[in-house]
Amino acid sequence: MSSRDLLIRGRGITKVFGYGAAKTTAVDTVDFDFHKGEIISIVGESGSGKTTLAKIIMGLLKESGGSIDYKGQPRVLRRHADRKKYWKDIQAIFQDPFSSFNLFQRVEKLLLSCIRLQGLKLTKDEQFNKMKEACSFVNLKFEELYNKYPFELSGGQMQRLMIARIFMLHPKVLIADEPTSMVDACSRSTILDMLLKLRDENEMTIIFITHDVGLAYYVSDTIYIMEKGQIVERGPAEDIILNPQHAYTRQLISDVPKIHTAWDLG
Repeated sequence: MSSRDLLIRGRGITKVFGYGAAKTTAVDTVDFDFHKGEIISIVGESGSGKTTLAKIIMGLLKESGGSIDYKGQPRVLRRHADRKKYWKDIQAIFQDPFSSFNLFQRVEKLLLSCIRLQGLKLTKDEQFNKMKEACSFVNLKFEELYNKYPFELSGGQMQRLMIARIFMLHPKVLIADEPTSMVDACSRSTILDMLLKLRDENEMTIIFITHDVGLAYYVSDTIYIMEKGQIVERGPAEDIILNPQHAYTRQLISDVPKIHTAWDLG
């Protein structure tokens, strides 16, 4: 990919929690380059620092050191207005969909908040049609859901509703933190297909945060392997999975023998 497509660039990103003897370095001098329309997977076991890095990229955590450029300019998130503008472009789907919504707001209000975030001035009919279209994209019927609370929906319905929000917001970047870990295999495949369709339609950059090497191999253009807060290997998905250079990468892949089997049979 050319430098013209570069969307988010990080250099020396570090995050330290605590002080003195209790100090923990969760992210340790990490560099990354994410391009327009690229699908990236940041892969590592629990505690590797990948979710902390995702929250820094999202702007939910402030880095202790390093710098992030967005669209070729230093990212500035000092004021609420700065963060609001940034979050128009960068959205996230998290592992537990119920933690991402106000459980005391009905579905209609949750989706209306997307319209307000965009600053759109729509009639009630236009609002209804926009929400209906978003639900239809994820195979939900708005007429059956609009008056329900999140706790009245299944986990699969909630994940689809999160994707409906992304459909409405058209972000330039989506951070998907273990987005399929709490749903069954059928729903997992459907959710991935929906996200890839959004990427194709909107040239959206997707950053998957996952422990699942098989998922990373299946969906990614580029894979970053993260261990103990550091990126230990990075590169095109096929290179990383079929010719791993780092011992930690080889260990992760050895836990997923199907990758080798599928390649050998192909």
